[in-house]
Amino acid sequence: MIKVLLADDHALMRDSLRHILESAGGFEVVGEASDCQATIAMVRSIVADVALIDLSMPGLSGFELIGQLKKERPSLRTLVVTMHTGPLNAARAFRAGASGYLTKESASRELISAVTKIASGVAYMSTAIAERLAQNLNEPIETMPHQRLTDREFEIFRGIVEGKSMTEIADELHLSVKTVSSHKTHIIEKMEIPNESGLIRYAIRERLFEDPGAG
Repeated sequence: MIKVLLADDHALMRDSLRHILESAGGFEVVGEASDCQATIAMVRSIVADVALIDLSMPGLSGFELIGQLKKERPSLRTLVVTMHTGPLNAARAFRAGASGYLTKESASRELISAVTKIASGVAYMSTAIAERLAQNLNEPIETMPHQRLTDREFEIFRGIVEGKSMTEIADELHLSVKTVSSHKTHIIEKMEIPNESGLIRYAIRERLFEDPGAG
């Protein structure tokens, strides 16, 4: 029996993942959380084999959360289940310590295989993401402007590209508007792009996010 933790701020998504796992048999959902701090607390108190986490929950950035979970319980395998299909997100997630990366769109088809492989110690990535990531390997990503950003700055950069206001980004990440604005200034300085329109054009040109206009 593979023991699984579910962490997503949408109850319907947690219910869907639970249903897929329990219908397949051989899996036991031993805990659920709806934000980053609750996820960390859950991992501290419940022993599980695999944690399914969303990248966009309130609190820490998704990448920071992955790293924190790795510190809290090194044996726990982490599968990111997210709406974000950009290969850069997948690369950052694996660098942070994730064991797998699955899009929510693919979850109904690939979830059982992904969790099973990850629980056995094998890394997993959605086929579509793997293909796009492979295409990007030829790019000198270490010298590209967006690679200068910290994980937190990258989260805010993504929010800007998705058309969110400073207030919306602040609420989503549990930061003050002033802090978000300060990060935005640093993003513009590091990437040497003068304004939000330029940031959006850059993200579209480099295909950093599957759908820059999505919320």
